[in-house]
Amino acid sequence: MEFTRPRGTRDFLFEEMRERKQAESTLRKVFESYGYQEIQTPLFEELKLFTTKSGDEIVNQLYNFKDKSDRELTLRPEITAPVARLYLNELEKTTAKPIKLYYYGSCFRYERPQKGRFRQFWQFGCELIGAKTPQGEAEVIALCTDAINALGITTADVNINHLGIIRGLFQHFDISAETQSEIMVVIDKGDKDLLIESLSGDEPIIDNDELNQILLKLIDLVGDKSIIPDVEELIAPYDEPKESLEELKELIALLEAFQVEYYTLNLGVARGLDYYTGIVFEIYVPELGAQKQICGGGSYSLVKLFGGKEVESTGFALGFDRLMNAIEELTEKDELPSHLDVYVAPISADVRPKAFEITQLLRKNGFKTDVDLNGKKFKKLMNYADKIKVEKMVIIGANDLAEGKVTVKDMISGEQSLVDIDNIIDYLKEE
Repeated sequence: MEFTRPRGTRDFLFEEMRERKQAESTLRKVFESYGYQEIQTPLFEELKLFTTKSGDEIVNQLYNFKDKSDRELTLRPEITAPVARLYLNELEKTTAKPIKLYYYGSCFRYERPQKGRFRQFWQFGCELIGAKTPQGEAEVIALCTDAINALGITTADVNINHLGIIRGLFQHFDISAETQSEIMVVIDKGDKDLLIESLSGDEPIIDNDELNQILLKLIDLVGDKSIIPDVEELIAPYDEPKESLEELKELIALLEAFQVEYYTLNLGVARGLDYYTGIVFEIYVPELGAQKQICGGGSYSLVKLFGGKEVESTGFALGFDRLMNAIEELTEKDELPSHLDVYVAPISADVRPKAFEITQLLRKNGFKTDVDLNGKKFKKLMNYADKIKVEKMVIIGANDLAEGKVTVKDMISGEQSLVDIDNIIDYLKEE
């Protein structure tokens, strides 16, 4: 009988896990430097949490099931909705705002596996709840860009839009909520030909040629802040989107204050979900090709959708697996240091008990330590220490032990020192 891992999942071996842990540690440091604290939510939630957020059609993408009490549950496909649930359950009435929290964990979607897309994947993200916008939005974008830069990813392109501009136009032309949702999904796909067909084909989604022409021109506006006059000219006849444009202009000024130097204004970024209300952004790494998007986020009104009081919320989720692809693609692969600080090598059977004692002493004093458990000959012990690239080797022989000493070998310089066992901790710490 042969057992294989489920389709769309992966095994991570030692070196890859160390690289992922290193990236995770880097992200944690950046998030915590902004005052964010980590939370964790369950791997499975009630199914209705996600159908309320995204509609019943999402069920086709979920690993949903009934438990033994016939409750409808699902493995989480993302973490934004669980965070909103956690806020309503635990934080809404007890915690001063703004609330800054971050998360890291695996999610599950039943999709066709392909390069950069798996059925089990990891997200690293945050939520800023109860901060005024656009200053809260500017800080969140700054956090996101700092996190990506800290990983050595230097070609990331931050694309920013304000959905209030499009929604203001919809309001002016009295477009129904259902039609708005339909066209926003099309815009979000980023397929210009599909959008043209949807707006100007035989059966256009919106039966208003004036609005259709404005939308087609609007989503073509991509660039730096120099495109703002073009946006102003395009929406000049309509009052409803003007307040959102002013908020976008204010955000641009704040990004400069937060030292976000490189970004793209892209009026075609839609984040095609109804609960996004204001600033939205996506981050692309062109070198990743079709799977170039590594991050999506913005301001939303999800807590209200779940029955809570209206509260300003801004957040984003980094696709951790695609971040790792980008790191591999764009950065020089540094040789990882050994997973050990010290390797203990007993060179005869009679000294092994003392070798184990010394190993435990080193471990209890914070040294990552391993010891030979197989009774290898000395030459093989040396070869093994070289192979794992450990910097310090503690060689334990009967003659040295009789004098209360061990030999500490520096595996980089080749130098050796006889060290009193009682002083070995201080010696290694000084080294």
